[in-house]
Amino acid sequence: MKPIALLSTLALALAGCSMLPGGGDGNARSGEAGRAASAPGPRVAAPLPVANTAAGAQCLSSLGQSGVRFDPLPDQYRAQGCSTLGTVQVHALRGDSGDLGISNIGPVTCPVSAAFAAWARFGVDRAARQIMGSPLAGIQTMGSYACRDVAGTGRRSAHATAAAIDIGGFVLADGRRISVLTGWNGTPQEREFLRTVQRSACRRFNTVLGPDYNAAHHDHLHVEGVTDGNSYCR
Repeated sequence: MKPIALLSTLALALAGCSMLPGGGDGNARSGEAGRAASAPGPRVAAPLPVANTAAGAQCLSSLGQSGVRFDPLPDQYRAQGCSTLGTVQVHALRGDSGDLGISNIGPVTCPVSAAFAAWARFGVDRAARQIMGSPLAGIQTMGSYACRDVAGTGRRSAHATAAAIDIGGFVLADGRRISVLTGWNGTPQEREFLRTVQRSACRRFNTVLGPDYNAAHHDHLHVEGVTDGNSYCR
């Protein structure tokens, strides 16, 4: 048989066959039921990666120009009300005199990452130099993305869309570690430093919550969103 004739025969044979879900061969369906089963479902547009939108590309460019080391992440819908869209994985921030370490952080939206990077350099690093007498070496977080509700509610947390970061402490270049847990009511110097960096966070993030807000935040600073000029700061 000629090749063209053979291909035509195979195409006709395949067109007349059907496969039941689950991978097993089944009897061919007929009539309306068969046509309905073979009808294509509605097409759902896949979300664009962050770099494929104008705002996303601009954000990535600004983040790179600020000296942050990061990788863009693919968009994912993870569960009901939970997603990581337009996010990046930050590997290192930038201070006035070099890289700043960052630990235990996962996906974070690009705009929140940009606000976090600016706060780390202009808020935290400079406060560390002025108040603690040592540059900042790194920030220890308690995570970012988490598919969960706000404690005690049925409302999704900003963590569920990777728009929030919890900060547990700061490491200085001289080796000291200032944790929110022990430093919030620690030495006068630690107290001043932590409250100064919290106030500076309130100028960049939409919501900032600390130990004075409630018991759930006794050991970290929660920062989320990007301020439009009206931050909720507690």
